Amino acid sequence: MNNPESKEMYLETILRLKNKGARVRSTDVASELGYSRPSVSNAVKKLISERYIFVDKDGELVLTEKGNKQANSTYERHIVLTSLFKKMGAAETVAEEDACRIEHVISDELFEVLKTYDGSLK
Repeated sequence: MNNPESKEMYLETILRLKNKGARVRSTDVASELGYSRPSVSNAVKKLISERYIFVDKDGELVLTEKGNKQANSTYERHIVLTSLFKKMGAAETVAEEDACRIEHVISDELFEVLKTYDGSLK
């Protein structure tokens, strides 16, 4: 997991699962993303070593302050982009899928422009 997009996907997935009220374990992340358990295990080790998460005594993945900040930033991009694309007339599935890809590469500057956009699209 050397690419930032992958790290962001894992962190965002942990956050989204937690937002649903779930206790999140590696197996939950693997199931949600459709990844193998060994791949997720390797990613979790990397996220722990970079201090984005830790694993509690019950095996739950817990976001650190650093991890929570990154996860929320990525998730905010996802929400704003999805909403904007839907307002522009994109089908929900297209808006979701494309927002998921774009959220990792859009510049901070352009994202701030889009975030403050008044939404007056018809």
